[in-house]
Amino acid sequence: MTTLKSKLQEDLTASIRARDELRSATLRLTLSAITKEEVAGKSARVLSDDEVQKVIAREAKKRREAAEAFAQGGRPEQAEREKAEGVILAEYLPKQLSDEELTAIVTQAVEEAKAAGAEGPRAMGAVMKIVNPKVAGQAEGGRVAAVVKKLLVG
Repeated sequence: MTTLKSKLQEDLTASIRARDELRSATLRLTLSAITKEEVAGKSARVLSDDEVQKVIAREAKKRREAAEAFAQGGRPEQAEREKAEGVILAEYLPKQLSDEELTAIVTQAVEEAKAAGAEGPRAMGAVMKIVNPKVAGQAEGGRVAAVVKKLLVG
């Protein structure tokens, strides 16, 4: 078993003992998503820590989107719960890059792409190919794409 998955299970046990309903429910859902991912496909397998992190990131993104949907739908109490679950999941993810750090990485990638001959808005794909491996897990794709677009157009 991977270390991140076992940490999730230990934290689940601790939260159940502490009667922390929000944390235990969040960790249960996340662990079931990990298990579902492990048995998906032709044969069962054990996920690596990186793969477990991707599942956690996907679950955190679902919480953010659900919180927005509940807020727009006039259900603030449900939106707050989704946000709280997202905060719990964020503890298990790498620290997100600040806007300044992300802009610096993208600026460097834009320079590399221009040196390779990519110009203007059509260079977006080339820049994203350079940036994505550098920021994997530390910045959401939509956020990265927005910064790339801003630097290419501006």
